Amino acid sequence: MTSQRRDLMQRVRSVVVKLGSNVLCDESGLLDQAQIEAIANQVADLKDAGLRVAVVSSGAIAAGVGEMDLHQRPDDLPRLQACAAVGQAKLMMRFDAALRARGRHAAQILLVREDVEDRTRYLNIRNCIWALQAYGAVPIVNENDTVSVDEIRFGENDVLAAMVANLLRADLLVLLTTVDGVFRDADRRDRFDVVHDMAEVLAAVDGTRSSLGTGGMPTKLDAAGRVLAAGEMAVIANGRRPNVLKDLLAGESVGTLFVPKADKMAARRRWIGLTRRPSGTLRIDEGAVRAVCARKSLLASGIVGVEGAFARGDVVAVVGPDGRTVAQGLTNYGAEDVAKIQGLKSSQFKKVLGDRPYDEVIHADNLVVTG
Repeated sequence: MTSQRRDLMQRVRSVVVKLGSNVLCDESGLLDQAQIEAIANQVADLKDAGLRVAVVSSGAIAAGVGEMDLHQRPDDLPRLQACAAVGQAKLMMRFDAALRARGRHAAQILLVREDVEDRTRYLNIRNCIWALQAYGAVPIVNENDTVSVDEIRFGENDVLAAMVANLLRADLLVLLTTVDGVFRDADRRDRFDVVHDMAEVLAAVDGTRSSLGTGGMPTKLDAAGRVLAAGEMAVIANGRRPNVLKDLLAGESVGTLFVPKADKMAARRRWIGLTRRPSGTLRIDEGAVRAVCARKSLLASGIVGVEGAFARGDVVAVVGPDGRTVAQGLTNYGAEDVAKIQGLKSSQFKKVLGDRPYDEVIHADNLVVTG
C-alpha cells in the first residue's frame, strides 16, 4: 500500500465498475457463477462502506451462446441480438441472486447511444441511477444489444462505462479485464502503477502493440482518457484477482491508476465535450486555436471551413489547421449561416444574414476543450 494511493482512494465516494466478458465467463465461454458471486460480494462490501456503486457489465451475448448450447458465437446481427436477448436475462438473474444474498437488488439498465446524446434522456438516466443507489440497489448497465446497430452503438462497453462515469460524476472508473494493468514492456513485468501523464502510457502501448493491443487495451485507454478529461480517476486492473475492488479502494497497489491533471468538469460540460457526438465540424485557423485553448469564445473571424449539415444548438467539433480536434461546443448558428459568416467580424453579420442574434459562433460557456 502506498500513501499516495491510500490518500487518493480516501477521496472516492462514487465508483463505476466495468466488467468485461472474459472477467465473467469461464474458459468454455459460459458464465462463471463463482466469479459473479465474488464480484457481487465486493460490490456489496463497497456499498456497505457507504460508497455509491454502479456496474457496467458485458457478457450478455456470451451468456446467450452458452445458454442455447451454440457451438460458436454467431456472425450475423440478428442472431447476435437473439443471443443477447436470452443472455441478458440470465446475466441479470445471476447478479440478482448473488446480490440478494447480501440484501441488495440488481437493477437492469439497457442503453443505446441515442439515450445519452439526447439531453433530456441523459438527465433522466442519471436521476434514475441516483435513485436506485439511494435505495441501496446496484444499477447494472449494459448496451441494449437487441436493438443496437452500428449507427447507435457505443462500440465498446469500455466507452459506455466512461460515459456512465461522467454521467454520474463518479470519482473513479474501474475497468476490470484479465491483465494486471498496463505495462511498459511486452513481457508484462514492468507495470505502470500511478500514472499522471497518459502520453507516457500511450507511447509504451504503441511500442509493444503486439501484446498490449490485444484484449481491448486501446479502448480501455480511450475510456480512461475520457474520464481523466473530466477530472476523475480511472484504473485498469485484473478482475480475476481475488478481492480486487476491496484492495484497490483500500489503497493497495492494484492495477494501473490514472490520476487527472485537470480540475473536475461541470456536468453539462461533460455532456457537451465528452458524450455528445458532433453533428458537424468547424475548421479554424491557428489564432482561433489559441483563443479556444485559452477558454475564449469561438468567433466567426477564426473559422476557415464548415463541414456537415448541423443546426443551431447542435454539438460540433472544432478542428485546427493540423486536423486535430481541439474542442466541442454548442453552436449558435446552423451550418448554412456559419458558411456565410466565416472569416467575418460580428459587426458584419447583420448585412449578410439580415440579423445578428449572437456575436459568437460558440460561446465560451458552451465550448469544451478536448485536445
